[in-house]
Amino acid sequence: MKRAQIFAVVYARHRYSIGVLALETVGGNGTVRTRFDEVVDVTAIGRPNPLSSEKVLELAGREQLTPSSQDEERVLVLGIDVQNDFMEGGALPVPNSPKDVENFSRFIYQNLSSITRIAVSLDTHRPQQIFHPAWWTDRDGQPPKPFTAIPVDAVRKGEWRPVYHRDQSVQYVEGLYQVGRRELVIWPYHCLQGTFGASLEGQFANMVYFHSLARKSTPYYIVKGQDPFTEMYGIVRPEFDPNHYVNQALLEELSRYDKIVVGGEAKSHCVLESIGQILEAFEDRTGFGERLYVLSDCMSPIPGFEEHTEKFFESLQNDRGVHIVDSTWSLAGA
Repeated sequence: MKRAQIFAVVYARHRYSIGVLALETVGGNGTVRTRFDEVVDVTAIGRPNPLSSEKVLELAGREQLTPSSQDEERVLVLGIDVQNDFMEGGALPVPNSPKDVENFSRFIYQNLSSITRIAVSLDTHRPQQIFHPAWWTDRDGQPPKPFTAIPVDAVRKGEWRPVYHRDQSVQYVEGLYQVGRRELVIWPYHCLQGTFGASLEGQFANMVYFHSLARKSTPYYIVKGQDPFTEMYGIVRPEFDPNHYVNQALLEELSRYDKIVVGGEAKSHCVLESIGQILEAFEDRTGFGERLYVLSDCMSPIPGFEEHTEKFFESLQNDRGVHIVDSTWSLAGA
């Protein structure tokens, strides 16, 4: 090889190495060094986490992204009930949930430098709650099977009888009827406090914590469903509560963002109710619905509720200005 050719090859390699170095060390809203598969093992979604949290956090600490406090546009990612019991194989499985989690995790990874904060809700229960089988018996003393509806007329006739706190239980079922909510449904025991099923799904948790250190942003936790006397599908308030509880701290947090991107499980219940409650709470804010972006391929409905769910989300888009997008949508280009 002639001297001129050797020089050209060396010069090209030198320029390439400088380019790679710059790519790896660029600050601001720049490139993430860590590979997706170093943070998320898609084959382990819904199972015990094979990846070391310590290693994931170590990798996050090496990133050189601009701190989230410097974001000009504030973006919140809201993950609703991304928990093990809602994964396929869990106590209350949502079909397609592993793919939803994979898509959701990839969306966060691909938009890491544009996401200001991540909020996650955690459904948290104990066995003795009004929607669990232990709370009710029929006339023969038998508990209801999961997915049994407990209509107000059946309670009035004594076909279903509360085992605990009779007066409060009857008041709740009557209250649901009076405010026009859906009937009380008995669910399988799920998200019992302290169990694996109640935990944030492990691979999604990896991505949440990776973002937390890489962007210097503390996750926001929303623990819901601990009151034994009520259901709480949505993240803002219970289905019915004579004390009219509303999570005002959460509403204040939501009001701080220019965009709120939503994913989670199940689309037909906790996601649907959460979005509806958020819009209701900000009804006096003109155009607030336009701040919401729903990741359609990061959530799935419980079977049997598909038609109602799709009509609800169509109305959100048509009547409230909510954006229906998918996980390939980029915040950078929005």
